[in-house]
Amino acid sequence: MLYTDILKDPKVFAKIYKKGRRVSGPGVAAYFILNRRPFNRFGITAGKKVGGAVQRNRAKRIIRAAYRKNELLLPIGYDIVVAARADILKRKSTDLDGFMKKIANAMNSQTI
Repeated sequence: MLYTDILKDPKVFAKIYKKGRRVSGPGVAAYFILNRRPFNRFGITAGKKVGGAVQRNRAKRIIRAAYRKNELLLPIGYDIVVAARADILKRKSTDLDGFMKKIANAMNSQTI
């Protein structure tokens, strides 16, 4: 990913869930907050409601592929967390392209 670091710290995830804005889509929900850095930070969560380990990993691969494809549309300087829901297993990464554009529009419309 070109302009992206991976989020792994649970404290940062909790902060984004608590203070960030939320956008919902088919099988996913995205939370984002301004981080004022020259790059984005991206994290994915897939809970046990999604399924077993194989299903959760597939959900993460689908989300990661959609993010990678639309990374250049997103403004730089945000922390983004995408949470998978059970419906995600019925989708493909191409189905999430529209959702990633929705995230980009929400981020661009946010006042800084």
